[in-house]
Amino acid sequence: MGYPWNSRTELLFGAERMDHLAGSHVLVVGLGGVGAYAAEQICRAGVGRMTIVDADEVQESNLNRQLPALHSTLGRPKAEVMAERLMDINPRLKLTVLHEFLRDERTEELLLSTPFDYIVDAIDSLSPKVYLLHFAVKHDIPVVSSMGAGAKMDPAQVKLADISKSFNCTLAKMVRKRLHRLGIRRGIPVVFSTEMVDPEAVIEVEGEECKKTTTGTVSYMPAIFGCYLASHVIRHL
Repeated sequence: MGYPWNSRTELLFGAERMDHLAGSHVLVVGLGGVGAYAAEQICRAGVGRMTIVDADEVQESNLNRQLPALHSTLGRPKAEVMAERLMDINPRLKLTVLHEFLRDERTEELLLSTPFDYIVDAIDSLSPKVYLLHFAVKHDIPVVSSMGAGAKMDPAQVKLADISKSFNCTLAKMVRKRLHRLGIRRGIPVVFSTEMVDPEAVIEVEGEECKKTTTGTVSYMPAIFGCYLASHVIRHL
């Protein structure tokens, strides 16, 4: 077989599909609880070129659910930690690492900088998320997006569907509303959970400028969301 380290995947997909994956370029934006798992599964499946983006550093509060989060990585950029991990999985991976927060015109600049075969949106901030989805649709780049994994516990209620079919998800509701203003009502596949949020799992905390919320999380839910994202990308590529 042509891919000794990935011979089990080649046995499943066949050589022609493996060659196609090896020639594909996937952009993953957001390397937290969801995005890091998506990035790793995409890498392990044999995608040959990736661009990963995240501005955050590993914090102690990430240890309960995030792939890059270890005591040995506290304080380090998530993008840097994930880059080392991905290259250790596949040293031949062509990897671009961006330790930055995408917003506004910079998002479109990145999408136009090189051809991407697929985009994984694992951003947890509303405006940058909507900008990424908007520009992906505008430039006809396939994209799959994660909605909210917080305050959810039941894996059986995780779904992948068009954004117009999403429900019981506050983030999805806000994203839909913003996208409607931009003329986008459907056509974006999203991962979401139909499980109702336990209000006791969400608390308000004082931010520097306004009140913010902190949402309870459990180890396996963001990972499941990330695997759904990766599965969609790999199967469609």
